[in-house]
Amino acid sequence: MKKIKYYYNTNTLRYEKLVTPLRVKLLRIFGFLSALAVSCLIIISLYNRFIPKPKDIESERRYEAMRENYSDLKTKVKTLQQQMEELEKRDNQVYRSIFEANPVPDSMRAKLIEKKKEVEKVSVKSDDELSREIAFTLNNLSARMVYQAGSYDEVSKLITNQGDKLSSIPAIQPVSNKDLTRIASGFGMRIDPVYGTPKMHKGLDFTAPQGTPVYATGNGVVNTAGYSEGGYGNHVIISHGYGYETLYGHMVRIKVSNGQTVKRGEIIGWVGSTGKSTGPHCHYEVHINGEAVDPVYFFYNDLNAEQYDRLLKLAATGSAKSFD
Repeated sequence: MKKIKYYYNTNTLRYEKLVTPLRVKLLRIFGFLSALAVSCLIIISLYNRFIPKPKDIESERRYEAMRENYSDLKTKVKTLQQQMEELEKRDNQVYRSIFEANPVPDSMRAKLIEKKKEVEKVSVKSDDELSREIAFTLNNLSARMVYQAGSYDEVSKLITNQGDKLSSIPAIQPVSNKDLTRIASGFGMRIDPVYGTPKMHKGLDFTAPQGTPVYATGNGVVNTAGYSEGGYGNHVIISHGYGYETLYGHMVRIKVSNGQTVKRGEIIGWVGSTGKSTGPHCHYEVHINGEAVDPVYFFYNDLNAEQYDRLLKLAATGSAKSFD
């Protein structure tokens, strides 16, 4: 039952029933609701500020995990970058230097980023700053790795070619000369044995009994195998590739034929005295790009350092007269 309130009216000098106007009631209701709304906002604000929600807790946990993962990834990427720089350095300063190849400029590695479209797609996967930074770093690193792989493929080819080159370059003496007693005349100006005049001697003369085997000094293809009137007599010319060519003159008999492939150490004929010759010997020449060079510098494969030094002196102080 609603409680009725009275008030004392001083004008009528009696108690009258208290009647609250509608306007006052509405104002009171509005005031109450306003206070309630403000209180709710304050409570909600305090709740949101000091009491984390499960969703926020999960988001914070994921964010922290992402930060940790990013930190780990950044450390790994830094390590990969250091390893990549070391590989690039070794590629330029070691591997390519060994095979006399030009180093790869850093600008060429950087340009590959623009060329590799499949790598560039990584950078548009996310708009988040961390993701973009990771994508950019991985993009750069991946491009450098792709280019470095290509560079190592090239070095691998150089290794193969270098192996062929080392097998082809003349590197042994054309006749057996272990005791180093068979060099009779060296490279340079010598007295012609027939005309008695100074003449350029373009090779080395190895004295040996007739029938002594003559060996190919490097891998190659026989370019000439035949007789030369008044000159080298029965002679062989081998093309070794890479600008190298060798000539073997005055053989008594030739074993190989034109176009035949020969290996270093293979017998190509036997010592004789055919052509313009004053005695059994092997006249040996080495040509590089068509120019005759001193063959004495191409015996390093079958001599030790002491023997090689002795051979140099013998070639320099040999007979002033050649055998051909």
